[in-house]
Amino acid sequence: MLDKIKQLTKDTAIYGISTILGRFFGFILTPFYTHVLPDKGEMGIYNNYYAAIAFLNVIFIYGMDAAFMKYASLNSGETKKKVFSTAFIAVIVTTAILSVFLYFLQDSFMSYLDIPKKYFAVDPERFNRFFFYLILILILDTVTIIPFAYLRLERKSKKFALIRLINIVVNLLLNLLFFIQLKWGMESIFIANLIASLMNLVLLYPDIIKNLVLKIDKEYLRKMFLFGVPYLPASLSATIVQVINRPMVEKLTDYETLGVFSASYKLGTLMMLVVMMFQFAWQPFFLTNAKEKNAKEIFSKVLTLFLLFTSLLWVVISLFIDDVMKMKLFGISIYQERYQDGLVIVPIILLGYLFNGIYYNFQAGIYIEEKTKYFPIVTGAGAIVNVFANLLLIPVWGIMGAAVATLASYIVMAYGLFYFSQKFYKIEYEFAKIARIILLLFATTGIYYYIYYSIGLTLIYKLIILVGFISALFALQVIKKDELIKMTKLLLRVK
Repeated sequence: MLDKIKQLTKDTAIYGISTILGRFFGFILTPFYTHVLPDKGEMGIYNNYYAAIAFLNVIFIYGMDAAFMKYASLNSGETKKKVFSTAFIAVIVTTAILSVFLYFLQDSFMSYLDIPKKYFAVDPERFNRFFFYLILILILDTVTIIPFAYLRLERKSKKFALIRLINIVVNLLLNLLFFIQLKWGMESIFIANLIASLMNLVLLYPDIIKNLVLKIDKEYLRKMFLFGVPYLPASLSATIVQVINRPMVEKLTDYETLGVFSASYKLGTLMMLVVMMFQFAWQPFFLTNAKEKNAKEIFSKVLTLFLLFTSLLWVVISLFIDDVMKMKLFGISIYQERYQDGLVIVPIILLGYLFNGIYYNFQAGIYIEEKTKYFPIVTGAGAIVNVFANLLLIPVWGIMGAAVATLASYIVMAYGLFYFSQKFYKIEYEFAKIARIILLLFATTGIYYYIYYSIGLTLIYKLIILVGFISALFALQVIKKDELIKMTKLLLRVK
């Protein structure tokens, strides 16, 4: 079992290096944007465009990446090439059709954005250009989904990581060039993204040519559609959970408030980055190890270790992210002062993504037993909770209400997937440890906000909370000395 966890740890570490280092450069862009975008309203507008891209991306891929990984993992040689080609060509054809359809919906899209006149009247053509950039970015990102899935399935994690890292670095450097040197304003974001996405396609070209046969296998196409299409409503619901708060904050408040919320929300996605790097390794891992005799025991231990690691990460980031963002370099705050009020939502967003990671852990049983039809039910419930919670809480609590809505929806999704996964693929998780960690997380959250609003969260209180959290893990026997020594030795052997 330890060898299997070691394998997962190695892949997670490689994906993590690319994701964390790469996203660290991308993460720099958030405080950078708080300084170079003219005001909070433009920050809100840019985030509304990208919320639309996230939503449309799901429609363009319609679960074909998951279907490809499912059927490619069961085959090898020429048959695997046949599966790759069928998925890749199908995605190209549907992307072309959807892009044309989207082109004719430009007026409806601009009406939905409802950009205030003070921005739109200055240069209306600029916002129309953004729409065409949006379509091109969607096309490039979609056609590289299957090649990226191929690299993951083949455990070519180093190549996957390198391409991802190049993409982020190129994006970062071009943002700096276009904003600082060329003074292109918000347009810099779209053009830099477009070029970086094109770079992905160029770097993946050798793998595409190596595996591409210009023929679609109708039987595999049918199977992949049947497996993947249920992912469409599920993925749409999951995307609603992730991005619906942007347009809802804008509609229930204004673009300036959305700018503050979006900037702070992105700081909370530090946990999402950790969840992403885990997910990249987790899905191929449980698919290839599902037939092992002790598979369920391995999966159980993985959840405990994941929850333990992310809970420690949560408390550290929650306590000190505001101090880091308020630091001044050469007399300038890392995070522009007019956005700092929004930092209060970061612990809630972090906690939401932690539960999103628990949700991904529970995907193993659904995949293995081919019960993907339950994904729409679970994510649909999360989406419904998210929408109604936003409607109820934003008018009362503002951006904090939107943050709580995000957390609530991820909790519902995690529990829902746990219920269905256990029904068809029962795993004896370490429930006592998991319950203690979750209770400790919510207790710490309550203490954090009580001190924040009633006394003021000074450095000494933060250190007390940190020490108390770690001590409680030992006191509640979540961490035992012998287990800690064993896992430390395991991780030190990972190269």
